Amino acid sequence: MAEPGEELVDRFRAVVLRRPVGVTVVSVRAGGLDLAMTATDVASVSLRPPMVLFCVYSDARLRESLETTDTWAVSLLDATATPVAERLAEPGRPSIGQLTGIGHHRGEASGAALVDAAQGWLECRTAWVRTAGDHDVVVGEVLDARLGPTGTGALVHHHGRLRPLP
Repeated sequence: MAEPGEELVDRFRAVVLRRPVGVTVVSVRAGGLDLAMTATDVASVSLRPPMVLFCVYSDARLRESLETTDTWAVSLLDATATPVAERLAEPGRPSIGQLTGIGHHRGEASGAALVDAAQGWLECRTAWVRTAGDHDVVVGEVLDARLGPTGTGALVHHHGRLRPLP
């Protein structure tokens, strides 16, 4: 497949940034280390069985960890979690201590960190991974789903910015 021109990439980015999407944290526990990243494109794939997908840069540490562990978690961030989302979206952040100072608890089904400031949590097992351009698409079967506190609002990504919704 031919590389798209930068003009097309810029126009594509401008269009997709207009789509409001929920902000999540995807986390994995591998080799005694918690890795986490902000993800704005986590999608429901199937109800029977319950499945979701997320996309991750092919060369990201979290993606590499999926070679050695097949369980991971998704925390659907609430309106108060902008600092968490920004921190876990920073490129080049250290592998060790990514969740230091971020309230979280451990998921029973995945062993992965679940961010406390969340509307809900999904714990998943990888079903398959496929390359799509500079990202990999990771599809997982949901092992557990739990709601967080209600009435805290959601955090969305829209027009290139994080925005709390009441």
